[in-house]
Amino acid sequence: MFLILAIVLVVLWLGGFTLFHVSGFLIHILLIFAVISIILHFITGGRRA
Repeated sequence: MFLILAIVLVVLWLGGFTLFHVSGFLIHILLIFAVISIILHFITGGRRA
C-alpha cells in the first residue's frame, strides 16, 4: 500500500513540476511524502493485504 501511495505521489510531483508549475513549496512537500512512504514501505517489510 505504501509503495502504491509513493508511486502516486511521485507521479503527482513530476506532473506538478513539469506541467502545472505548482509552487515550489507544494512540490517539495509531495516529494517528502513520497520518500517517507517508500521508507515506511521498506521498514514495515512490504506486507501484502
